[in-house]
Amino acid sequence: MRNVSAFFLLIMFTAGAAFGAQYRAALVADMNTGQVLYKENADEPNYPASLTKIMTVYLTFDALEHGRLHLDDYLIVSNFATQAEPVKLGLSAGSKIRVEDAIKALTVMSANDVARVLAENLKGGKEGSFADLMTRVASEIGLKQTNFENSSGLPNDDHLSTARDIALLSMAVYKHFPQYWKYFGIKTWTYNGKTYTNGNRLLGTYPGCDGMKTGYTNKSRYSLVATAERNGEHLMAVILGAQNKDVRASVATNLLNQGFAAKGQGVSSYSSPQPIVYAEQVAPTISAAYMAATTGGGKNVSAGSTPVKSQYVTVGGVGVQFGAFSSRDAANVQIASVKNKLGVNAQIEIAPNGMYRVRIGGLTETTAQNIKMRADANGIDSFVFH
Repeated sequence: MRNVSAFFLLIMFTAGAAFGAQYRAALVADMNTGQVLYKENADEPNYPASLTKIMTVYLTFDALEHGRLHLDDYLIVSNFATQAEPVKLGLSAGSKIRVEDAIKALTVMSANDVARVLAENLKGGKEGSFADLMTRVASEIGLKQTNFENSSGLPNDDHLSTARDIALLSMAVYKHFPQYWKYFGIKTWTYNGKTYTNGNRLLGTYPGCDGMKTGYTNKSRYSLVATAERNGEHLMAVILGAQNKDVRASVATNLLNQGFAAKGQGVSSYSSPQPIVYAEQVAPTISAAYMAATTGGGKNVSAGSTPVKSQYVTVGGVGVQFGAFSSRDAANVQIASVKNKLGVNAQIEIAPNGMYRVRIGGLTETTAQNIKMRADANGIDSFVFH
C-alpha cells in the first residue's frame, strides 16, 4: 500500500509539472524534516547564478550571530566591488554601506557589487578567498556537488551546484539563523530614495509565501527558490534553468500547490521519496580555520565594530556537539540518549539564537574524534568543534 501511494504521489507531481521541458531541474522539500516530496534532475550540476548569494548571506548571518559584524556596522566599498555588473546598487569606491542595507541589497535586488563588498569585508579584502570559504563551509554543511568561484553567482564555468544542494543550503539558513529569515521575505526596499522590488513573484501573490531568492545569467537561465508556510507545514520549491520568469514562477506555484496537497493527504510519512540527508539539525559544522579567518577579519568595517571572540568556541578548545534543539526538553532527551549509548555526560549550552545545544567540551582532538566516531556508529548526529 505504501508503494502504491508513493507511486500516486509521483504521478501527481509529474502531471502537475506541465512545464517540464522548459526547465532543467526541480525539487520540492519539507523544510521542517528535509524530506524530498518530488525531484527532477536534482543531482545534475547547474549554474546557480544569484542563488549563490544565499551562501554569501548565510556567512554574513554567521558573522552577525557571533559578533564579528553588527547590523549597524558600516562596510567600505572597494574599487573592485564597484566594477561588478550588470545588476548592482551603484556604490562608489570609498563609500560605505550599513551591514543591514547590504543584506537587503542581496535578498531584494541581488546586487552584485554589494555581494563583493560583503565578501571583501568578511575575508580580508579578497573575494577569491571568500569563495574558497564558501565552498569549504558548503561542504561542512553537507552540500556534495557545489563549488563557488565568487560571492555573487556571476558567470564562471566552474561555479556549479545542484537543486538538492541549493535546497539544503536554503534549509540551513532557515534552521541555523531563524532570527534573520525575514530578510528573504522583503517585498520592496528603499535605498537612497530609490525603491527596489523583489524578483520573487510569489511574494505577496502565493498564500503563505515567505521567501526566498531568484537567479539569472545567460547560461543558468532563470532560477528560483520559493518557500511557503501553511498550517504549520513549511515547504520549499527549487527551480533551476527555467526558460523565463513566467515558467519559474508557474512551476514553483504548481509544485508548492501539489506539495501542500500531498502533505494534507499524509504522504509525508511514505519512505519512497528520498530525503535530504541533513547532518546537523540546527548548527552547521564550521571549521576552526573559518573562525580564525573571520574573527577580526573584516578590516574594512568601520565605526564601533570591535570584533569579539566567537561564542561558538567553548572552554577547552575541542568539543563535540550532538545537535541543537528548539526546546530544553528535546535537548534533555538527547543528553539521555548520549549518556545511554556513549557513556558521555553532555550538557546544554544556550546558543545566541536561543537554541539549546547539546555539547561536551574540554577534550583533546583525539578524544573528540573518537567520541564522534562512536556517535556516528550509534546513529547520533554529531560534529567536532574547536
